[in-house]
Amino acid sequence: MAADTPPNNIPTRRALLTSLAALPVAAAAAAAERKSKKRKPAKPKVQHVDVAIIGAGVFGAWTAWHLLRAGKTVRLFDAYGAGHARASSGGESRVIRMGYGADTIYSEMARESLPYWKSLSDTASAPIFHNSGVLWFAPQGDAYTAQSLAWLQANRVGHEHGDVSWLQNKYRQMQFYQGETGILETETGALIAGRGVQEVIADAQIAVERVVMPAPLLSKKIKKHALPDGGTADHLVYAAGPWLAELFPQQLMGKIVATRQEVYHFGAPQGDTRFAPPELPVWADFNNGRIVYGLPDLEGAGFKIAVDVHGPVIDPDTMERSLTPAGIAEARAYIARRFPGLASAPLIGGRVCQYENSSNGDYLIDRFPGQERVWLVGGGSGHGFKNGPAVGKRVAAHILDPKLAVEPRFSFATKGTVAARTVF
Repeated sequence: MAADTPPNNIPTRRALLTSLAALPVAAAAAAAERKSKKRKPAKPKVQHVDVAIIGAGVFGAWTAWHLLRAGKTVRLFDAYGAGHARASSGGESRVIRMGYGADTIYSEMARESLPYWKSLSDTASAPIFHNSGVLWFAPQGDAYTAQSLAWLQANRVGHEHGDVSWLQNKYRQMQFYQGETGILETETGALIAGRGVQEVIADAQIAVERVVMPAPLLSKKIKKHALPDGGTADHLVYAAGPWLAELFPQQLMGKIVATRQEVYHFGAPQGDTRFAPPELPVWADFNNGRIVYGLPDLEGAGFKIAVDVHGPVIDPDTMERSLTPAGIAEARAYIARRFPGLASAPLIGGRVCQYENSSNGDYLIDRFPGQERVWLVGGGSGHGFKNGPAVGKRVAAHILDPKLAVEPRFSFATKGTVAARTVF
């Protein structure tokens, strides 16, 4: 080898200069793909509206969006604001996937929701949807994985799949075990959570009113519902997440329960791109009846990991949100096994949030018993964020057509006492 010829794995000075010169062009091309639009300001508040929505999380925001698109007048209330830190819809990121085993009602809702998220992302000043793909892996013969693959194939949803050799060749930064199999959904990925909720509300041209809204005075004689400032509404929608049971304790206490959940963000070494898109997708490890899942480094937040097991029951208002040493140690031990290149990575962030669990893991989308114009919407159960557009569309459809039948799985009748359930 000549003295001035660098090894094959080190770029020449000319190659570096060429790549640097191309950066502005590449950045301009990427920017050209986005068609961000300036959001119009919120429309003026009116005292009487068709619908008042209590809760400006993902379900409440998308319900408002669909109703406003249908020509209805809406007011939107939240005690802490849109996508706030104590909400189940707050924080950095969420997964959007379509594989749900045999539980295809959620697959259909995810497929229905994805175009709404994409459209919102394409017109936002910063992306809301990151098409990183979602990798699911489990022991060979796992029924949930096989059922998910069958649905993806039957519905012609973009995906790849293979055995452990395929997994090892495709994702060399991960450690897989003999007998494992995997599915990569290629059309899905991650959503930016708190900012995404705020973007939905901005696109709907509605302001969030920082008001603590009480439960309604229930009476069959009431034709219009009173609002805190003297305004009125024909319909009320309570999409209050983990606060639903607090507002309606007789009907929902023990049936919708908030549990404490921790997520952790670890930092890869400088220049190591193996743990960011496109080299790493969103991933989920389904082994021994539980899920550990994570997201690649998005928007500089670091490599995210979480264990999808219900934590202790909490009060979302008063819970102290500090990570526990035991939780951090569990995350580190898992990373050392599955992502050896991050075994010594520093913890650069984390979040204590909550699941809002219903008794059967299904949503609650139903009228308050005996009240035709009061709707309760919740029970996200750790997997609701992705389906916000479909849930909002369904709630709006019920208000627009009072004769529309409630999905039995989403009804009050199916909600018993909460038991642990693994979903994400």
